[in-house]
Amino acid sequence: MTPPPVRVDHLVTSGTFSLDGGTWEVDNNVWLIGDDHEVYVIDAAHDADAIADAVGGRRLLGIISTHGHDDHIDAAPALAERTGAPILLHPEDEVLWRMRHPDRAPDRPLADGDVLTVAGTRLRVLHTPGHSPGAVCLYAPALTTVFSGDTLFQGGPGATGRSYSSFPTIIESIRERLLTLPPETVVRTGHGDSTTVGDEAPHLEEWIARGH
Repeated sequence: MTPPPVRVDHLVTSGTFSLDGGTWEVDNNVWLIGDDHEVYVIDAAHDADAIADAVGGRRLLGIISTHGHDDHIDAAPALAERTGAPILLHPEDEVLWRMRHPDRAPDRPLADGDVLTVAGTRLRVLHTPGHSPGAVCLYAPALTTVFSGDTLFQGGPGATGRSYSSFPTIIESIRERLLTLPPETVVRTGHGDSTTVGDEAPHLEEWIARGH
């Protein structure tokens, strides 16, 4: 019997992002990758109930945080408590995590080169610092997809104007870790529309020139 195919599900949740004394309204992409039986959630943003509904009756293998900004992790503890799933975060972003969840640590560290498997599909962890020190992307070569968090968007890199961020570092991460992926790779972002590596790669020097 052929196993159910792996698929990517998507929902948009709304809430706020707070850092450096400011608060902004934001819409976040929440990604789920799996099949009819098991799934990972990438970035549990804002609404644990809506994310749990999207998971449905599937086994939630883990809650992957692409980075520690509060709009990407605010619903993670509630979702973990509801499902028993572990929260995964790169240790270099624990300083950001603790700003939102001082009494609840992540369960497992993410490291560059780690491979997570769901429904027979491999997700490779790419450490892509710049937007934050512990930012990661998740590359699924079998799906020709990378989940970029806030490292790369349609039209340029993620913001680097706040604490714990660095424009030169994010440019290096994008150049070395993302733009080296096949050009047809779909970039599923933390906010807004998806793009492809091939669509973004020609604009790298423009971003550098304008200090985007």
